[in-house]
Amino acid sequence: MPQQDIPVRSPVAVVSGATKGLGRAIAERFAQNGFDLAVCARTLADLEAMQRHWAEHYPGREILAVPADLARQAEVQRFAEAIRSRWSRIDVLVNNAGVFRPGRVCDEAAGTLEFLIEANLYSAYHLTRALLPLMRPYRSGHIFNMCSIASLMAYPNGGSYSISKFALLGFSKALREELKPEGIRVTALLPGATWSDSWRGVELPAERLMQADDIAQLVWAAYQLSPSAVVEELVVRPQLGDL
Repeated sequence: MPQQDIPVRSPVAVVSGATKGLGRAIAERFAQNGFDLAVCARTLADLEAMQRHWAEHYPGREILAVPADLARQAEVQRFAEAIRSRWSRIDVLVNNAGVFRPGRVCDEAAGTLEFLIEANLYSAYHLTRALLPLMRPYRSGHIFNMCSIASLMAYPNGGSYSISKFALLGFSKALREELKPEGIRVTALLPGATWSDSWRGVELPAERLMQADDIAQLVWAAYQLSPSAVVEELVVRPQLGDL
């Protein structure tokens, strides 16, 4: 009998908040290396533009783009269900979705802490729990949580944002301990100031902040380590230090 070719499975990466900045750079890096992608963002027009870009630049790669506000648990579950309906296994989860809102604990608007915890912590918590069944049976996978320098030290006008990022680092540490024996790696990313839409209009020399692709390169390098090694925390700052 003629030997039948067994189709080769393309690896799959899930990147939340993927249409701009760090999320976009990370998604591009995985697409360049042969991954299919599941992405989400709050703005449908941004996702549609991303799909057009993918069709032109990565014609062999599949992309699932879902509009979702991951601060809302129901939308986290809708995004996860769309992924589970498309794939039975994923290889990478990048919990990048998040929001920055400046303020001081003493006088920031009521509800700020609740909003930032939902956007920056619960989004990652619920999405990870929903997608772990696509990693655990295979005893492999890599989860990246987009923490921040603000996860390590409070700074003026950081308020509840810093609280939420401290909590996200705690989540990452707990997840790392739980998944050690299951072959699933967990990495907390703690970047300092990096050029993104949140810095649009700020007049600073280009070299004063890091580039989004700097972080994407580090994510890819951490992913490429052998299964017996894991980068638990990755701290990276601009060469001239924090702003």
